[in-house]
Amino acid sequence: MSSFMASALQRLTAGGLSIGIEAPLDKDWTPAGEAARRQAGRLPGEPDLQRHAELAQLADRLGFRALWVRDVPLYDPSFGDAAQVFEVFSYLGYLAGVTRDILLGTAAVVLPIREPLLTLKAAASVQRLSGERLLLGVASGDRPVEYPLFGRDYDSRGSRFREQVALLRDGASARLADASTPGLVALPRLAAPLPLLVAGLAQQSPGWIGQHMDGCLAYPGTPEDHVRRVAAWRSVAGNKPYASFIHLDLAERPDAPLQRHRFGLRGGRTALIAELRALRAAGVDHVGLHFRRNQRPLDETFHEIAEQVLPLFHPQPDKAAAVAAETSHD
Repeated sequence: MSSFMASALQRLTAGGLSIGIEAPLDKDWTPAGEAARRQAGRLPGEPDLQRHAELAQLADRLGFRALWVRDVPLYDPSFGDAAQVFEVFSYLGYLAGVTRDILLGTAAVVLPIREPLLTLKAAASVQRLSGERLLLGVASGDRPVEYPLFGRDYDSRGSRFREQVALLRDGASARLADASTPGLVALPRLAAPLPLLVAGLAQQSPGWIGQHMDGCLAYPGTPEDHVRRVAAWRSVAGNKPYASFIHLDLAERPDAPLQRHRFGLRGGRTALIAELRALRAAGVDHVGLHFRRNQRPLDETFHEIAEQVLPLFHPQPDKAAAVAAETSHD
């Protein structure tokens, strides 16, 4: 089956646990990255984006399953994290043009601060332009400062979230049918409903989330954390996909022992493989790797994971070998 004949959700979970990457593609949370940030005059938490397109293309060629981007409309110094800087749908449109196979996910779009019809149009545009590769992660948001700046009410974000999910589900047909002008249509039309994955509970009940969402984007945690969370998700959502993330610092020594830190781990690839196997046993369907704490060069790290780790979970030895051979001849 061609990769474009399967839905993005089917591709995400094909073959069991899959492995992706979370932007920004920088290691700015390391001591060396912090020194470079200061020298360049970037804000704390503002990554270096010089190689983002090159690294996204490398991740695509090496066979990582998905590339996730976040929705951070405004830099807030109290959070100190600008995510990948670019506006999320503009960036996804760009990434759709420079990559070929990798799924493109949002983790996650803050629906209540956005204009619903424009969100639908932007998401549908990315879905069409990418060849149906979009995974639309959505959330209600956790930064109260943003809401008044966008003219939105923070306390009503839960009801606004439900309204926007309904609009995304029906392509705005209900809203447009109530308009004074007949025949209005939101283009481009979608061949299938947008796949919606939720981060957190979005101010909803677990039952509502399980019924109305297509997948779960869970916060990072240990395998033991995920055993409990997966069980809670399965109880309301059945076998819908469950994804999470690891903040990874991959050591050069393959046997370097596992050391946990907030949201992730440091260790060699043997420790990473063991962690991924434990997550798979816990019921996790997808893991996005986040590299801002990674001390080694990212292209070197991507190659090691693609050549030594990915084949154990979603075998693509020919793709990894081809890229390795291509690099060796440069």
